[in-house]
Amino acid sequence: SVGNQVVCDGSTTTAVTFAGTATSFTWTNNNTSIGLASNGTGDIAAFTGLNTGSTPGVATIIVTPMYGSCAGTPASFTITVNPTPAVNAVADQTLCNGAGTTAVNFTGTATSYDWTNDTPSIGLLATGTGNIGSFAATNAGSTPVVATITITPKYTFGAVTCNGPTRSFTITVQPTPVVAAISNQELCNGATTTAVTFTGTATSFTWTNDTP
Repeated sequence: SVGNQVVCDGSTTTAVTFAGTATSFTWTNNNTSIGLASNGTGDIAAFTGLNTGSTPGVATIIVTPMYGSCAGTPASFTITVNPTPAVNAVADQTLCNGAGTTAVNFTGTATSYDWTNDTPSIGLLATGTGNIGSFAATNAGSTPVVATITITPKYTFGAVTCNGPTRSFTITVQPTPVVAAISNQELCNGATTTAVTFTGTATSFTWTNDTP
C-alpha cells in the first residue's frame, strides 16, 4: 500500500517508490491538474503540486503491479493539493478615542484567518484568530495612533495547513482634543476686546456665544 499525501499549492510532493511482488508497476492518475501526468510506469518522482482553484484538488492514482505480462490486483492512493488561500480586502477605520469600532468579519477562500496587531494600546489584542468584534478604541495621547492589522489566510485539509498571502488594514484612533484655558475679559461699553487665540491639542476649534 502507498500512503495518501496532502500538500500545499506550490509545494513538493514526496516521491513514491512502489514495492511488492512485481517486476514493474504501471499507474494512472485521474486528475492531471495537480501537476502529475495521466499515466506512467515505475516510481513517481517528487513534483510540484498545483491547484489554481479555491477547493482541494484530489487526484486518485491507481497502481497495477505487473509480473511479466501478468497483472495483479490494483491498489490506489490519493494526492491532494490544497489551494492557496486568500483574504478579501478590509476597509480601514478612523474613529475617536472611546468610540466603538466596526466589527471586522473576514471573507475569502480560507478555512481560518490569523491576525496580528502592531499597536495593542488601541484596545485590541496583539494576536488573534477569526473575526474581530467591536471594541472601544483607546488613545490616551495627543496625536493619532495608527494600528496596522495583518491578516494571514489559512487553508486546512487533513493534517496540512497552507498559508496564503497576507493582507493589512489600519485602525486609526484620534486623540481626545482639549483646549487650553482662556482668561475671562471684562471691559467698558464701546471698548475693544482682546483677540482670543485658541490653543490646545486640536486641529480646529468651534465655539458658541450665549449672548449675541
